[in-house]
Amino acid sequence: MTRLAPIALISGILFGAGLALGGMTNPARVRGFLDIFGEWDPTLAFVMGGAVIVMAIAWRFQARMAEPIVAGVFALPDRTDLTPSLVGGAALFGIGWGIAGLCPGPGFAALVIAPAKAVAFIAAMLVGMLIARFLEKRD
Repeated sequence: MTRLAPIALISGILFGAGLALGGMTNPARVRGFLDIFGEWDPTLAFVMGGAVIVMAIAWRFQARMAEPIVAGVFALPDRTDLTPSLVGGAALFGIGWGIAGLCPGPGFAALVIAPAKAVAFIAAMLVGMLIARFLEKRD
């Protein structure tokens, strides 16, 4: 186990708790946000806004740091990471998110709150990940 494991676990628990408290484990809330011409639910906008604020603060700290606290170097994305596979995967992710009302984080958090509904989503997500891995190896 690396020294990152406890930090990753604590971060994951904190993230899942925040999603649960924000109501993001409820697919109806997510679909309500996407229903801009019906009964629009702004809850997800507030959750995303909170995340943007936290990341804006984190980026300010990161800019002043010589190296990360628990890693040797920063692993920051750049424009070369933007590939057709990434764009296609993001589009597929968005379509699935809109249909299911869940994405991976809330899906795993929902395993604790509503396991019967979340299991089907998690199983489908894992199958999709296996298919993607298989297709990547073929290229």
